[in-house]
Amino acid sequence: MFFILFVSIVILQRLIEVIIAKRNEKRMLAAGAYEAGASHYPYMIALHIGFFVSLITEVLLLRQSISPWFEWLFILFILVQVLRVWCLASLGPFWNTKIIILPGANVVKKGPYHLFRHPNYLVVCIEILLLPLMFQAYFTAICFTILNFAMLAIRIPTEEKALMEATNYSKEFKKKENNVVPNDQQQ
Repeated sequence: MFFILFVSIVILQRLIEVIIAKRNEKRMLAAGAYEAGASHYPYMIALHIGFFVSLITEVLLLRQSISPWFEWLFILFILVQVLRVWCLASLGPFWNTKIIILPGANVVKKGPYHLFRHPNYLVVCIEILLLPLMFQAYFTAICFTILNFAMLAIRIPTEEKALMEATNYSKEFKKKENNVVPNDQQQ
């Protein structure tokens, strides 16, 4: 019963995020934005739906129980959720589940995006591994971690290419890279 409640809350969170993404998409498109990488988006949706179907099926059919490490995994899960909210809040109207590009826009370089390029993808990677481990669904953890890495191998280059072509992405990240001085050149 706890598992069903827990997973239902996570699924509800994802559905709310889809609503937010749709709202942001409409605003961005009205402002002149366009979608990049539309061809892989249905596969990404299928991956995420398949993840929850696999997780629920594995836990219920195999009667998996809560991990002996659940308390620690749950604390990590909460920390990851804080990072998730920080990502969404930092991107504001630019956050989306699709790759929506507004030509001429300045890339967001605040919050976790000031620290590294794709913190939201890190959140998803951790969750796809963490949620199954919390309930000893090892097949789902391994299988969907691999599938997610394959998806991100397509998605991240597509997103970066679109951002480089239409925004100040290259300039901003080149500037950050140029500010890094190798250890052997530091005074």
